[in-house]
Amino acid sequence: MKFSTKAIHIGEEPENMQYGDVVSPIHLSTTFAKKSIREVEEGYVYSRSGNPTRDNLEKKLAALENANYGLAFSSGLAAESTILLALLKKGDHIIAFDDLYGGTKRLFNQVMERFGIEFTYVDAREPENAKSAIKENTKMIWLETPTNPLLKLADIKAISEIAHERDLVMVVDNTFASPYFQNPLDLGADIVLHSVTKYLGGHSDVVGGAVMVNDDEIYEKLKFHQNAVGAILSPFDSWLVMRGIKTLAVRMERHEKNAMRIAKYLEEHPLIERVYYPGLPSHPQHELARRQMRGFGGMLSFELKGGLKEAVKFVESLKIFALAESLGGVESLIELPALMTHASLPKEEREKVGIKDSLIRVSVGIEDVEDLIEDLERGFEAVRK
Repeated sequence: MKFSTKAIHIGEEPENMQYGDVVSPIHLSTTFAKKSIREVEEGYVYSRSGNPTRDNLEKKLAALENANYGLAFSSGLAAESTILLALLKKGDHIIAFDDLYGGTKRLFNQVMERFGIEFTYVDAREPENAKSAIKENTKMIWLETPTNPLLKLADIKAISEIAHERDLVMVVDNTFASPYFQNPLDLGADIVLHSVTKYLGGHSDVVGGAVMVNDDEIYEKLKFHQNAVGAILSPFDSWLVMRGIKTLAVRMERHEKNAMRIAKYLEEHPLIERVYYPGLPSHPQHELARRQMRGFGGMLSFELKGGLKEAVKFVESLKIFALAESLGGVESLIELPALMTHASLPKEEREKVGIKDSLIRVSVGIEDVEDLIEDLERGFEAVRK
């Protein structure tokens, strides 16, 4: 099956449904009755351990990333936490991209470091930087590509080869690209991670996370900890994500089309200092994006001329773009990383990786792009006054 067919049909085959449903039913039961004691350990027992609706979603998730296994969690951070708890121990070391979602860095620096896990942040745009940071206790390399919020890219294939030379686990957060535009497992990664809150759900109405893997041993460890830790996705949220995934391909095509149009518009605007979008030839890693991605996605960032005052005035004057965190929904969102998604990072740490106070991040929705550009013009008029 090709992508859209898998997105619609995997996990929802009528022949596997009790009544031939063409849409997976929502199994809300928390527990499952047995006819005899001998059956207690067979099939479904308790919904934290396994639920028919969540299982159907996990099959669909695996299919999207060309993976053998998928696991669904209550949030992206719950998925990240489970990876760390399942595969690491006190004294282990992780090499991570220096430009990560602020919540991921908060998890690493303020939670996991308290349990003796060490982190080194590198500019992973150069694979050699990741290689140079490897120590005797290094166990994992952790990437986002494209990154949040500066849309930096890492060469997944090259860094995966470095990781496997030293028997390290390679993790790639694929949230920004979505499985429609990029498949890290195909490029050598061991684990691909998603916040399904974003493009997979697609409608800003469900919080969830997902992990997809091929390796049997890694899967068994993650599956055990999914149950033991208990950060599972509810049946209703699993159903919402399945419904969202069915339109993922058509949504991503519109997200990208709109984002490209807006990126070109912004790049030519006199009040813009710089635009970050991998689809622009001016992006320093445009050729890498063309090589490892099938499209450039719906996320972009730009620096407004001026400072925080001008940036605040700009975002607060918009009518269609909602001033809100998160991303990947059908509606366009805009935010200031310095005050919102990355506010938990100290100012000096933000500036070290290039997150200026004037940086504005945009999740371009699927509205009519002419209306979105007109709204952005409203922001520029406010800054000019």
